Amino acid sequence: SACRLCIMRKLPSVLARTLTSGTSGSPGLPDMSEVRRKLRDIVGASTNWRDHVQAMQERKALHTLLAKRQEDLPPRRMKDSYLEVILPLGSQPEIREKYLNVHNSVRFGRILEDLDSLGVLICYTHTKQEMQPRSPLSIVTALVDKINLCQKIIHPDCDIKFTGNVSWVGKTSMEVKMHMLQLHDGDYSPVLDATFVMVARDPENKRPAFVNPLIPESPEEEEIFKQGELNKMRRIDFSTASLLKMAPTAEERNIVHDIFLNTLDTRQEGEGTVSFQSRKLPPNSVWMEDAKLKALQICHPEERNIFNRIFGGFLMRKAFELGWATACSYGGSRPFIVSVDDIMFQKPVEVGSLLLLSGQVCYTENNYIQVRVHSEVYNANTREHHTTNIFHFTFISENEVPQVVPKTYGGKYPIKSMLYLDGKRHFTAVMKEI
Repeated sequence: SACRLCIMRKLPSVLARTLTSGTSGSPGLPDMSEVRRKLRDIVGASTNWRDHVQAMQERKALHTLLAKRQEDLPPRRMKDSYLEVILPLGSQPEIREKYLNVHNSVRFGRILEDLDSLGVLICYTHTKQEMQPRSPLSIVTALVDKINLCQKIIHPDCDIKFTGNVSWVGKTSMEVKMHMLQLHDGDYSPVLDATFVMVARDPENKRPAFVNPLIPESPEEEEIFKQGELNKMRRIDFSTASLLKMAPTAEERNIVHDIFLNTLDTRQEGEGTVSFQSRKLPPNSVWMEDAKLKALQICHPEERNIFNRIFGGFLMRKAFELGWATACSYGGSRPFIVSVDDIMFQKPVEVGSLLLLSGQVCYTENNYIQVRVHSEVYNANTREHHTTNIFHFTFISENEVPQVVPKTYGGKYPIKSMLYLDGKRHFTAVMKEI
């Protein structure tokens, strides 16, 4: 199972392993409210929505502090950005309610919000310059590469510890590896590993900005850094082979054709009268068009980030909750999240936007349900829709689930078949990981 395999996997970071093993208490560690307060201080963000325009205007003057070349910035080590943060669900019961779901475990959507905030703070820690109380950089989440879980249940009454550090650096981007552990019987045990990619931009969040280079200090850190480079190449390869750019492979075309043949209704009279439109649903199957849910979110100022756009963690939480509901209604029993992968933040979401979310079951196998959530903003004035994110979630259900089947077929491989193949690709990639 995914649980057993995760425990066998070593934590990718030597820093995480040495600094978190066997520590029973967490005195003096910052909590998530401290993380968010630090982020506001670093960029000079206002806590008052009415003052945000002035606060952003004041950031423009920080342009002069940007480096002209990456070589002008001092190199950093992995341990320079290493952070530990506590989520005291056990020792501070008053914060538990916000994290609690109806199954008496922790809401994973809240964990996504916390990971997003922590990832940004880790990057600001990596790029911090002495003598500069405020950072000239606008650091934002570009991509959630992957989050793999190794525990089905996150307990609501045991302290959680997050650890993380910058693991790879390009010219203007940084990969962050984070780990989440939960306290049981005096020891912290692994719950999930996460890899995010952050980008640095100028004070107005308009153009890329250089970040400090990263110097690995040991063979293990060299390996971590090399893995960051391989992750980048893997993402490029995956994007290049995207079904939006290239035709399906011969094997994939056969899969779609087999599904088509399997759904032909041959019960008509006479030989040769079967048509493309004559379709029947195979036993224990569901048409893809009947396996989706939609949601609308009004983006209020309360959900803004330090740059007065809608907080990426909030978008992830809302997408996850719709994805979970889609998997729950499809499988008919409680689904558990196994993996999150390949979340690309394509466009920022402005405060006041109408956010439309569409959840679609796009692939199933045994107990697994692959859900794709498409997020777009609607501009009521121009009546235009713009895609902001695509989210991919892999769930495991308590029971075996029906097979999801694309109904459309034809020479141009209509959209449902493409969604099915894309879902299968993501599912296969996740299964290789775990």
